[in-house]
Amino acid sequence: MPAHRDDPKSVGGYRIVGRLGSGGMGVVYRGRARSGREVAVKVVHSQYAEDGVFRIRFRQEIEAVRKVSGAFTAPVVDADPEAARPWMATQYVPGPSLADHIRAHGPLRGTALRRLALGLLEALRDIHRAGVVHRDLKPANVLIADDGPRVIDFGISRAAGNQTLTETGHMIGTPPFMSPEQLTDARSAGPASDVFSLGSLLVYAATGRGPFDADSPYLTAYQVLTAEPDLTGLPEPLRAVLAGCLAKEADDRPALDDLAGRLAEALPTSAPDDDPTVALRRPDPEPTAPDPAGSRAGGPVAADAQAEPPAPDAHAESQAPAPAPPRRPRRRARLLALSAGAAVLATALTAYLLSRPDGGTAGPDAGRSRSAGARWEPPPTGWRPWRTTVFAEAASGVRTATRGSTGGLSCATAGGALYCAGDGVLPVRLDTLTGKVLWRSAAGVSGAAGARYEHQVLGVAGPVLLVRQSVLAEFENGRTASVVALDTRTGARVWSRALVRGSEAAPALAAGLALVPDVGGRTVTARSPRDGARLWSATLPAGHSCAFPASAGGLYAVCSSYAGAGADTRLLRVDPADGAVRALATLEPRSTYLGVVEGRHVFAEESGSGESDLDETAYGRVVLVDGTTGERRTVPLAGTPRGLVTLAGGLLCFTRSNGLVTAHAPATGARLWQSRTTLEQGGVTVADGKGRTLFVASVSGRVAALDSREGTVLWESYPRAGGTDNGFGSQIHREGGALTVTTADGTVFALDPAHPDRTPS
Repeated sequence: MPAHRDDPKSVGGYRIVGRLGSGGMGVVYRGRARSGREVAVKVVHSQYAEDGVFRIRFRQEIEAVRKVSGAFTAPVVDADPEAARPWMATQYVPGPSLADHIRAHGPLRGTALRRLALGLLEALRDIHRAGVVHRDLKPANVLIADDGPRVIDFGISRAAGNQTLTETGHMIGTPPFMSPEQLTDARSAGPASDVFSLGSLLVYAATGRGPFDADSPYLTAYQVLTAEPDLTGLPEPLRAVLAGCLAKEADDRPALDDLAGRLAEALPTSAPDDDPTVALRRPDPEPTAPDPAGSRAGGPVAADAQAEPPAPDAHAESQAPAPAPPRRPRRRARLLALSAGAAVLATALTAYLLSRPDGGTAGPDAGRSRSAGARWEPPPTGWRPWRTTVFAEAASGVRTATRGSTGGLSCATAGGALYCAGDGVLPVRLDTLTGKVLWRSAAGVSGAAGARYEHQVLGVAGPVLLVRQSVLAEFENGRTASVVALDTRTGARVWSRALVRGSEAAPALAAGLALVPDVGGRTVTARSPRDGARLWSATLPAGHSCAFPASAGGLYAVCSSYAGAGADTRLLRVDPADGAVRALATLEPRSTYLGVVEGRHVFAEESGSGESDLDETAYGRVVLVDGTTGERRTVPLAGTPRGLVTLAGGLLCFTRSNGLVTAHAPATGARLWQSRTTLEQGGVTVADGKGRTLFVASVSGRVAALDSREGTVLWESYPRAGGTDNGFGSQIHREGGALTVTTADGTVFALDPAHPDRTPS
């Protein structure tokens, strides 16, 4: 990838010619010496350069790599751990990571698998002879070069000559490829731990999945500790060998010398189904002389480009002495250790959530497609990345906010501004270019003793922000509510109308009209957003709760009833000029309105099976309703997808709490792709202006970008929220090429999709 505008021109005398990868701890550049020799230069982010513990870990990583020499590791060429921003240069290895290769070409077969297995075994031999235990052998840390594999990233290794550097309550590694002892007592993880990881990695290379895969890293870790490995699809000789590598007890695993002979016998020297994309230039070795795996497929990836130095709070015991491991406790003792250390395991796995699902670094440049540079729209002129909260000091109005719950925080963007409000959060206006809070409004707030206020942003119409305000008074019976119009420039109240208690319709801003429900929700009055003047009233279906979605592209009402035999969902067309109502279609009661595609209104209908999966709704059908004639068409949804459903970029997107994102075609219901991100509790999917990229944000303020056509994860950012304990999701707002993200704890930040790793001010 090309270097960014603010990247250094040179590091340690090496001219920077491009980027190879990026993560939370640093950036890996492609550098060139005066002699023309190319290297991979890992440079630590400035915020970690001041961390003394981190510097120690970085020095230990350099020492660990320097101890190892061999054909299958990338040696250190140069380093300066004492620089203002510590850096390390390693041999440049042209070739993709194993993870990228499997993703592009599928599992390895025949000779290709043999060469990979024996090459990695030889690499581990060199590493262990140097007195080092790698402890993070995974597909992203194996590069496939023309002359064989290279093992990279010794950031969390243990070198025999180093002092122990510990941090209570933290473990290291990547759960799908971690050994049981790493999960229960990381200090005792010795060479046999790498053998376990090698077994997991080879299962992945041969089948495209790990032996302990589950729906979440927590379940994966539990599988590592308690379950037998899934070796389905492996030929019998190889299955037996890898089963030995994956023994729960370290002492039951084979030594490397013994494993070399067993792998050579289990893997053929040639096979009719060899993958031509991984053919090597040199002939296959004899069984007693292991030869590396390699590939000429894929673009250049440098040593250490797929992984970053360990964060102090994510990787403990980095570079600790590696004594001979004691005998492992048996299964019952191990399970007791897991129960006693559940909090420790949760901490470690939370750190893992910051890595890509294929084991690579979740840095913003990791996995980015080569054509990604042309896909991003430029941010508005004068924009810069920033981070603030809805409680920050305002330039006018109520300057200082009382921090409270942000449950149900709602926001809208318009004209270079972001407007937000919520439970205990007064309406605020933020400048989307700089993040400055311009005003905070208390208009409509009486200040009565014991009163609690809830606000919901309905939308912006020209110079007016429309807000629904609810008041719960300590000594009053029930709530009072009103629609309040605020001046977008100052936050001053322009007009307000009380909402009748018990109304079943929700106020809305749609088709340029302020829609205020009347007595019992049986009628709705359209008012001018500018001054509240009455325009017309319309009658709504009895016993139904009605909403007026702004995404409908006109004025439509979606009215639902869930009670009794007559329960249904109705789509009504309302004339914005006079309020005349026309019924278009009647659907099943639990039908979710999503928006419009090619003139047809799209509903996702629940499956009705009654099955529950972590309370995530399952959908069985799509209903398409013509917005003019009311003609309807129903198509089944392939696979009964679950999760939060959104219509984005012309796709039906389902986001699950475990990070799985699935896209379906609205017109046919066919599943187009399914992609696993590492986002926890992802929110509503948003498309860019061209419909080429989809964005999803998690409760912790992590954002993922996916290619809308193929589902490829282009990048994942690091968390920016201050807390995630109230269960509400994050929202993404797009303005030009920039994203503004609001999170459950009130954090607000701006992000450039082309450079998501840039540190916000």
